[in-house]
Amino acid sequence: MTNHWTDIANSDCVLIMGSNAAECHPISFKWVQRAQDKGATIIHVDPRFTRTSSKSDVYVPIRSGTDIAFLGGMIRYILEKELYFKEYVVNYTNAGLIVKDTYSFADGLFSGYDSKTRIYDRSTWNFEMDEAGIPKRDTTLQHPRCVFNLLKKHYDRYTIDKVTSVCGSPKELVEKVYDIYCATGKPNKAGTNMYAIGWTQHTVGVQNIRAMAMIQLLLGNIGVAGGGVNALRGESNVQGATDIGLLSGNLPGYLEMPTTKYPTYADYIKGITPVNHNPKSTNWWGNKPKYAASLLKSFYPEDDLETAYTMMPKLDGDIPTLEYFWLNIFERMNKGKFKGFFAWGQNPACSGANAQKNREAFTKLDWLVNVGLFDNETASFWKGPGMDPKKIRTEVFLLPAAISIEKEGSVVNSGRTLQWRVRGPKPYKQARPDGDIMLQLFKEVRALYQKDAKAVYPDPIMKLNIADWEEHGEYSAFKVAKLMNGYYLKDTDVGGKLYKKGEQVAAFANLKDDGSTTGGCWIFTGAVPAADKNLMARQDTSQTPEQAKINLFPNWAFAWPANRRILYNRAGVDETGKPWNPEKAVIEWKDNKWVGDVPDGGAAPGATLPFIMQTHGYGALYGPGRLDGPFPEHYEPIEGPIDAHEFSAQRTNPTVIPFAGELFAVKDAKFPYIATTFRLTEHWQTGVMTRNIPWVLETHPQVFCEIDPELAASLSVQNGDWVEVSTTRGKLDAAAMVTERMQPLMIMGKKHHTVGLPWHFGWLTPKEGGDSANLLTPSVGEPNTGMPETKTFMVNVTKITKSEKKKK
Repeated sequence: MTNHWTDIANSDCVLIMGSNAAECHPISFKWVQRAQDKGATIIHVDPRFTRTSSKSDVYVPIRSGTDIAFLGGMIRYILEKELYFKEYVVNYTNAGLIVKDTYSFADGLFSGYDSKTRIYDRSTWNFEMDEAGIPKRDTTLQHPRCVFNLLKKHYDRYTIDKVTSVCGSPKELVEKVYDIYCATGKPNKAGTNMYAIGWTQHTVGVQNIRAMAMIQLLLGNIGVAGGGVNALRGESNVQGATDIGLLSGNLPGYLEMPTTKYPTYADYIKGITPVNHNPKSTNWWGNKPKYAASLLKSFYPEDDLETAYTMMPKLDGDIPTLEYFWLNIFERMNKGKFKGFFAWGQNPACSGANAQKNREAFTKLDWLVNVGLFDNETASFWKGPGMDPKKIRTEVFLLPAAISIEKEGSVVNSGRTLQWRVRGPKPYKQARPDGDIMLQLFKEVRALYQKDAKAVYPDPIMKLNIADWEEHGEYSAFKVAKLMNGYYLKDTDVGGKLYKKGEQVAAFANLKDDGSTTGGCWIFTGAVPAADKNLMARQDTSQTPEQAKINLFPNWAFAWPANRRILYNRAGVDETGKPWNPEKAVIEWKDNKWVGDVPDGGAAPGATLPFIMQTHGYGALYGPGRLDGPFPEHYEPIEGPIDAHEFSAQRTNPTVIPFAGELFAVKDAKFPYIATTFRLTEHWQTGVMTRNIPWVLETHPQVFCEIDPELAASLSVQNGDWVEVSTTRGKLDAAAMVTERMQPLMIMGKKHHTVGLPWHFGWLTPKEGGDSANLLTPSVGEPNTGMPETKTFMVNVTKITKSEKKKK
């Protein structure tokens, strides 16, 4: 997330797509309404008319899974009408960089595609380099292979007529949205986007977000107050969870996970560190050796870096990293390739796509450990629908965990702000904080190694630094926070100043690549700059008059990186350091120094390019690092009502992750209706907490299916009737909610209906509440992340009579 929630109030136009912010992220919507009170236009593009829609100035219906068509049309509109912020685009984006002549795009496929492996050779998408190893660049934007002209050519097909035909959105509303939002491409205007899992849970999820980022770069909306691409997190610590490497392919701080491709530490560092020859590019990822060394010393402070690296777990370099991700885990589990499984703070029996497949996978395990607040469908899978306990050998352990208010620690919210929570009541009865459970578990594993003289390679277990996990025999969140921040392992000179062994590292620029510093997550460095100084716990609202103009609140808690509140803020000023919009300046060069937010590097104006995390320093209109193409391209969802679309002959993303035996409904008369899933304000995730709280459950006691009046009439369904919703994967009974919030759409000349289902329910509690909507969703993965496509699929809906319901 580039900006922060309080900054949304600075926007002139807020585009909400892939999100129902008013209901699912209501605190964020407080700032949306602040912007609206000051004259901002609020736009909501969504398959359902929701409370967000009701509070917006413009609502546009759209078929789920067609966002790239909508956004691609906006890119074309910007370029055709020359609404882009030219000075920003030329100087700060890679619009002028020249792409090699090996790049091509034809009828839905980019160059380098191997139909057998279903993988692109991305080297065909590279930039042309000069003798110094710097990408060639045409600032006049005339070269036919410069990014700007390739961009124009790529989106020339995305006419409004084709967009509306595929999306089902009314033409006049699409044009209205394009006109309103593209008006923010001026120095004194700013528009922002808010998205959530309505964008991510698709086979083109990463490219949905890429498309919006490209629009923001074209309009000059990155690095400015009221701009950005803003991800709304469905949990209080989702941002923090990804920051510390809970995804299989990442170590903390977004460092790459070691693989067998890198047998030595030197190989690893060389393989992950980007090389840049442009003196104006900061290439901040060039500091990976410092961050990796400090991370290794956090794990193994007594060992040299090579030994520490040897002790790190490695992914298999011969298989894609995605093999270790969610869908593949359950695929392999279903084939009996796992003996045990920890479900920690989650409920995959309800939360995973094609949930019945997950439930069946549990039956192939020797043991399953479920760590949570309550019993749930995962812990009790063996007695669920269709299960025969006598035939299931899986041994299940349920460990009671403390709830968030019963433990101390930090959360990182959507705006990258680390906020410290103090403990309220003590954990209930036998419940324990997660950290204590992990600490005890590890000590037990270590004890087993100590007893076994024949243990194979015990060093990674025996040498692991757990001294920084605990205090007085208990897990210490603050000690871990100090370790994540980093401290000096020996007396160290930094810029002429001597830091003593054991002192905290004050900023990530001070981390070392020689093994003299720890740093468990480099982006968090600075949050605990001294042993007695926890900046995450700050609740200071003071700010300068300039900061107050844009709700910066720099003294409230700590925002990574370096307490910077708005990323890439050097793009918010011209090359002399003057803000594009002085009335809403994020940073400004005054009296030979930067004032306002923490700048993206302290160099003088014009000395460095603003997009410091990009190797070449430019915002990426062209992104050759993605696995499915350097430009977002519309592809149909894996299931859909049409077998061809307007933009190419390639129906679906050619690089999706499929699984053998999965059946998909495409223009199938047996499954004629589009379905999507959604959240409710009253429930939380799979509902394990909220379904166990009676007064909350009373607000929404059962699963329901939203159906538009026309479809309901054709099915002889009235509000409150029971219906069966079915897919190729399973069936679900739901109460019918007949509502005008759902409307049929005209897709390529034919009317299609969409139904909606909340996904918070499960069979365990309440007994008559229904089951998970994810029994219906398909197993297919987005190629960059492995994210399943649960936001659009095809279903049938049939009425259940009262007598049939009684029999069930």
